[in-house]
Amino acid sequence: MPGTARHDRDMATQAKRKLIETTDPVEKLRLQCLARGSAGIKGLGRVFRIMDANKSRNLDFNEFMKGLNDYAVMIDKEEAYKIFRLFDKDGSGTIDFSEFLVMLRPPMSNARKEVIMEAFKKLDKTGDGVITVEDLRGVYNPKHHPKYLNGDWTEEQVFRAFLDNFGSPYDKDGKVTTEEFMDYYAGVSASIDTDIYFIVMMKTAWKL
Repeated sequence: MPGTARHDRDMATQAKRKLIETTDPVEKLRLQCLARGSAGIKGLGRVFRIMDANKSRNLDFNEFMKGLNDYAVMIDKEEAYKIFRLFDKDGSGTIDFSEFLVMLRPPMSNARKEVIMEAFKKLDKTGDGVITVEDLRGVYNPKHHPKYLNGDWTEEQVFRAFLDNFGSPYDKDGKVTTEEFMDYYAGVSASIDTDIYFIVMMKTAWKL
C-alpha cells in the first residue's frame, strides 16, 4: 500500500510544528503542503496543471498566485512574489511549474529515489510512464481490500481508490505519472528518518 496513515499523521504533525518556527517562504509553502499528508505537494501540482490550459508547463505570477489561493495555501502576496522570483531564474516573468514542484519536494537521497522508481516501473506494466487501472491488474491484488471483502466495492472501484491515493481531491483522473508518484513518496519520505527504514518499507509494500 502507498504510505501508511501513521506516516501521514506523523508527517502532518511534524510539518505543523515546524511551520510555527519557519520564516523562509519556500519552506513555509513546503510545510503547508506536507501538513496535508503525503499527497500534499502532488495536490498543488494538480492545481497548477489544471490551470495550465495551453499545456506550456509555465505559469505567470497571477496564475501562480491563483493556484496557491485555489489550494488554500496561507501565503501572502509578498511571500508568493519572493518564491516566484526565486524560481523565475531567467527573469522571463514565468516559472516552469514542474521544476518548481521538484524544488518543493523535501530533499531525498538517491537511494530513496531509486527505490521509488523501482516501484513505479513495477506498477507501470505498459512502460508508458503512467500508471492506470489496466497496469494494476495482476500487480496489485484488490481482493484483500476490506470494502471488496464486504461486497461494497468491485475490483474496479478498489483500483480507482488506490490510484486516487496519489491524486488530488480536485482532479481524480485515475492516472498517476512518474512525477506524481515521486511527489507522493517525497511526502512519505519526509516522515521517515533513515534511508534503510524507507527502503525496507518500499520493498515490503511493493514486493520488490
